[in-house]
Amino acid sequence: MKYGIAMSASPSPANSALPSESRRFATGLQFELRRGDALAVVTELAAGLRFYSRGGVQLTESYDDDQIPPGATGITLAPWANRVEDGVWYLDGRKQQLDITEVSRNNASHGLLRNAAYTLVDESEFSVTLEATVFPQHGYPFLVRHLVRYELDEAMDLRVRQTLVNDSQDRAPFVLGAHPYLRLGDAATEDLVLTVNARTRLVADERLIPRSTAAADGQYDLSAGTPVNDLLIDVALTDLAYDGGVARHTLTAPDGRSVSLEQDELSPYVHVFVTDTFPGRSKAVAIEPMTGPANAFNSGDGLRWLAPGEAFTMSWGITASL
Repeated sequence: MKYGIAMSASPSPANSALPSESRRFATGLQFELRRGDALAVVTELAAGLRFYSRGGVQLTESYDDDQIPPGATGITLAPWANRVEDGVWYLDGRKQQLDITEVSRNNASHGLLRNAAYTLVDESEFSVTLEATVFPQHGYPFLVRHLVRYELDEAMDLRVRQTLVNDSQDRAPFVLGAHPYLRLGDAATEDLVLTVNARTRLVADERLIPRSTAAADGQYDLSAGTPVNDLLIDVALTDLAYDGGVARHTLTAPDGRSVSLEQDELSPYVHVFVTDTFPGRSKAVAIEPMTGPANAFNSGDGLRWLAPGEAFTMSWGITASL
């Protein structure tokens, strides 16, 4: 395993080897995994997925060495995913106030480890495990650890396991998630077709806080495949279709190539964000597996609690047909 690789916004194996001593990265140490024709790069910052490719085909969005992840590209999310309205929730009737990190909407966004450095705890030829601690603080008075394991399996697919461990003396609430953006090499993302098989959408207000649910119909019915060119959405979906315990969400190119995000049944929500504001891309697609939706600390939807000493693991991954 090599560290400190240098990459451009569209990295490739050909330009990905400089000694770590000669470079510094805005996202800290770069953990490189290679297996066959697969390459994945994981960052010290936020245990993020910076890059994944197969056979030289880039399958996730990336960014330059001196940048932090634009649009939260590839970061992992704990102890909540998405947003908490006004940063406020109640613990046994006592008001908890989190820091407001999405000022434009007055929300606490994307958990407490977005700007944290993770520590290497285990590595093998094809895997790496990183860990960070959330210490008790205002708005979240719990001591928990988040471990993230990335592995390239025998099929050279990327497999990710996120585990939260409660080291507190009290039970702790949580939602886990991740924020990868998928792509298919140099294919224009607007030319791809997005397929997500979900029956229900969460109806959110202008601050992206869910207020109700509705059928995933109209522009939110992605079950038959919708051209990305027709989409600009920012929506959570649930009641996913699982096959063998896995839900798959796919981007397909006109030539039949495809890339898919897979998530397990412990992650019954997916947030789909199709944007025209990603740096250097006319369209970009984030497909975010989550154990619960935005504002779960208040709604209770998808919210889980860990007993002292207990651990919980969600799994997701990226596969491709090239």
